[in-house]
Amino acid sequence: MVEQVTILSGVHTVLPAHRYPQRELMGAFGDLCLGPQADRTGLERLFAHAGVNQRHLCLPLECYGSITDFGAANDLFLHHARQLGAQALSGALRRAGLAPDQLDVVFSTTVTGVAVPSLEVLIARDVGLRADVRRVPLFGLGCAGGAAGLARLHDYLVGHPRQVGALVSVELCSLTLRRSDRSAANLVAGALFGDGAAAVVATGTEHPAAAGGPRVLDSRSCLYPDTEAALGWHVGGEGLRIVLDAQVPSLLERHLGTDVRALLTPNGLRIEDVAAWVCHAGGPRVIEAVETVLALPGDPLELTWRSLGEVGNLSSASVLHVLRDTLDKRAPAAGSPGVVLAVGPGIGSELVLVRW
Repeated sequence: MVEQVTILSGVHTVLPAHRYPQRELMGAFGDLCLGPQADRTGLERLFAHAGVNQRHLCLPLECYGSITDFGAANDLFLHHARQLGAQALSGALRRAGLAPDQLDVVFSTTVTGVAVPSLEVLIARDVGLRADVRRVPLFGLGCAGGAAGLARLHDYLVGHPRQVGALVSVELCSLTLRRSDRSAANLVAGALFGDGAAAVVATGTEHPAAAGGPRVLDSRSCLYPDTEAALGWHVGGEGLRIVLDAQVPSLLERHLGTDVRALLTPNGLRIEDVAAWVCHAGGPRVIEAVETVLALPGDPLELTWRSLGEVGNLSSASVLHVLRDTLDKRAPAAGSPGVVLAVGPGIGSELVLVRW
């Protein structure tokens, strides 16, 4: 019997060119949201404890004050998401050693802009995709979109083992900044989120190009009851306003252990058997909650902490950046199991079991 797996053949990440240290971002954010003369003691404390050293933005810092409304922000999203998405997918194809016209299906995920036609259509001509490529846009998954997208790509390729598929994630969180919004959620978002893109190319087991790379074995999606209003966007006349409840870390501590064991146990594994934890950089309290649940010695989420410091939380693209870092810097021994893990609106967790 052929094993029902998917091979991750190429992972590529992209960051915008404009990079700023956290201190400079704090000054600009304070001017926009609090005003030049406001007391910034609380804001400075918030930025200092966000675990972020620097972030990349799709625009020069001085341009954000001129974004007047959601329409203007979304126009900028469409322009820059097209560029970054095409770069990410083209890079992932190169890493996989595949040509653009070999792609049979493209999944896309984003939550920081609205694109109709969807993101994968915007980049199709730039990348060189076939006219008959299947398209599956995913919206509303937030930070969970990278892990959920991998899982849905796996589901598709298990049913189409001779095909090639891709997942593209682009998140331009800086364009969702709300000026003059002093809410705690907006201030936390201003301290934490950055811009970035990523893409993964995968093959079914019967495709001629199926070779090296982590194998996706299984996945699990978990929704936590009565948490729909705890995390996400409120869409109003001014566009997107972040909803970010302080209970998210405690919810993870309560539920995530059960979710992880429900993924591992049917596959004959325990938490301590997992050689690599590829967790999205959701922020210090979220990462600490995951560490509490795993209760593992050493520093299993070191690459997640490093990603948070170097680029901030990239929403759905975050976990894919940590996946690329794991491949580049800390790939486990062949045959070792790994778990890709992200949390998003729902509130829910998305988990993907892989084998190196």
